[in-house]
Amino acid sequence: MEFCVDQLIQPAKNSENEMMKSFVLSLIVTFVVGGVHAEEMDAMWGESTVKLRAENAERGELFDEGNYAMFIHWGLYSQLGNRVAGQTYYGIGEWIMDPKMAGIPVDEYKQLAGTFSPTDFDADAIVKLAKDAGMKYIVITAKHHDGFAMYDSAACDFNIVDATPWKVDPMKELSAACREAGLGFGFYYSHSQDWTFPGGRKGPENDEHGKPATFEDYFTKKCVPQVEELTTQYGPIELIWFDTPGGMKQEYVQQLVDIVRKNQPRALVSGRAGHNLGDYQTLGDMEVPHHNVEGMWESVDTTNDSWAYAWYDENWKAPKEVLRRLIACVGRGGTYMLNIGPDGTGAVPERAARSLRAAGDWIHRYPQVVYGTDASPWGHAMPWGDVTVKENRLFLSIFDWPESGKLYLPGLNTRVLDAYLLREETAEPITHNTTAGWTVLDLPSRAPEQMVSVIELQLDGDPEVDSTFGIDPNSGTEILAEFSTAMGAKIVKHRWMEKFGEWVCEYPACQWTPDGKVVWEVDVMEPGDYDVSLTYAGEGRLVWSVDVVGGEHIQNQQNASHNYQEFPIGWINFSEPGKYKVAVSCLEGNTQSAQLRSIRLAPVR
Repeated sequence: MEFCVDQLIQPAKNSENEMMKSFVLSLIVTFVVGGVHAEEMDAMWGESTVKLRAENAERGELFDEGNYAMFIHWGLYSQLGNRVAGQTYYGIGEWIMDPKMAGIPVDEYKQLAGTFSPTDFDADAIVKLAKDAGMKYIVITAKHHDGFAMYDSAACDFNIVDATPWKVDPMKELSAACREAGLGFGFYYSHSQDWTFPGGRKGPENDEHGKPATFEDYFTKKCVPQVEELTTQYGPIELIWFDTPGGMKQEYVQQLVDIVRKNQPRALVSGRAGHNLGDYQTLGDMEVPHHNVEGMWESVDTTNDSWAYAWYDENWKAPKEVLRRLIACVGRGGTYMLNIGPDGTGAVPERAARSLRAAGDWIHRYPQVVYGTDASPWGHAMPWGDVTVKENRLFLSIFDWPESGKLYLPGLNTRVLDAYLLREETAEPITHNTTAGWTVLDLPSRAPEQMVSVIELQLDGDPEVDSTFGIDPNSGTEILAEFSTAMGAKIVKHRWMEKFGEWVCEYPACQWTPDGKVVWEVDVMEPGDYDVSLTYAGEGRLVWSVDVVGGEHIQNQQNASHNYQEFPIGWINFSEPGKYKVAVSCLEGNTQSAQLRSIRLAPVR
C-alpha cells in the first residue's frame, strides 16, 4: 500500500548559493504500509533530530571528513536468517521476532541462544574488509530491539557470553582489531525498544515474579548499565548510534547522552537519540537525498535489501551502484554508512564482500573524490554523474561516459584554469572551452575507468555556479519535482515499503487543483526539438500538459502506474539557446491520485 504526506516542502534561500533551493522535508505520514504506520516509524527514528557541525574539531572528525563507514547488523536473529519453522518471512531480518514478521514468543526466542555458536566470526577479516572497501569506521549492533546483548554484559544474562555455547565477546575482538588497523569503532544500541526485558518498549509487561514492569525498570536495570559498559570497557569509541527513541522522555535520553559525554568525550551521538540531543541528522533508512542537505548528516543504507542476514536475499548492490550512492551522499554534503549482515556463523556473505572490495579499489585510486570533500555547489547531481569539491578544485565523477566525446557542465561561473582526466596517479590534460555559460570538455572516445571516470577542474577561485538545471545535449536531463516551484499543487514526502522494512522514498508533486502546475527553469544550450516524458504514479488514465512558458503547449493521455513509471508525452521546441520556464499540469482523470516524480527532456536525434 502506498501513501502520501499532506505537507508542503517550502523552498528557502541557501546561504552558500543564492540560486540553490533547500527544503524543509515533512515527515508526517498518514497511511499504513506493510503493517507499520510510517508516522510511527518517524517517531521511532527521531528523524527531526539535527545539529550542525561538532564544536570540537577532533570530535566527529572521521564522520565529517571520512564520509564512508561500515554498519553491521548481526545478532541472534542472524541464526534464523528469516526462516522460522520452515517458513520464510520476507523483510528485514532483525525484526523477525516482531508480530509483523514471525511473531516469535519471548521464551521461544531466548532458547535460540542455546544453539548460537558463530565460530566463523573473524574480527580481523571484517576490519580488513572495511579497510579494503575504503571505510573509515565501523558501527555494530551491541543490542538491537530483541534485547540480546552481543557482548559480555553484567546487566543481563541474555548475552552472547552467558547464554550461548560460544562464550566469546566478539565486541572486544572487533574493537581491538579496529584500533590495530587505525579504524574508528562504535556501537549501535536500541535504547528504547527491548522486546525481551520487562518494561522495555514492546517488551514483557510483567517481571519474572509476575509484577507489572515499567519503562523505568528497564531503563535503570538494563539500559543505563549497558550504556555504561559499552562506553567504558571497549576503548575509544567514535560513535554511539542510538535508535528508535519512540516516546522516550527527554530526561532519559539526556541521561544516556551525559553518560556518553562523560565516558567518551570524543564520541558522537547519533541523530536518532531523540529530542534533538544527537550531534547530527540521520536520514530515513535507505534514503539518499537528491538535494544538498545543510549541516552534518548521514545516510544509512544496506548492501542488499535486509539489514540483518536473510537466507534468500541475493539482491546485492553492484560496485558501481555502491559508488553512485556514496558519491551522491558526499556530493550532497553528507556521510554514507553502508551495512553488511553476517550470517548465523558470523561469516560475511561473499558477494557483499566482493562488491565492497571492488568499489574500494576505485576509492583507493581516487581518494580525493570522497575524503575531506565538500558538497557540490550545484546542489544536485548531473545527468552524467556528480560533483564533489575541495577548495578550488572540482571532481567530476562520470558514471555515464558520453559517446559524443564532449562533456557538458552548465552554469559554472568561475574560470577554469586547467582540466585533467585522472588515471590513477596520472593526470592527462584535456581541452575545454566556455560557450553560453556552459563549460564543454573534450574527452577521448573511451572511458579510462570501467565504473566511474574522474575529471579534475582547477578553478581561479572558489566555485560559483548558477544551479539552474541544464538540458544536457548528449542524453537530456531528468529533473525531479522537488526542484520545481509548485502552484496549486504540493511537493510531498511519499514513502512506502516494497517489503517489510525496505523503504522507498520520493518527493512528488500531488494534490493538484484545477489550475495547479509545477514550474522549472531550465537552461538550453542547443535549440531544437526535445522529447518530453513524465514519471508519475496514480490511478487510471491521466491527461498531462507540458508548456514552454511563452512557447509551445502539448498534452497527452497516458495510463498511470502505482510505483512511478515513465510515460512519453510528446515533443516541444526550444527555438534558441537560453533559459526557459517549463510548466506541467494534470488536467483530467483522477487528478487527486496523480503524483508527478519528474520530467525528462531529451534532444530528438
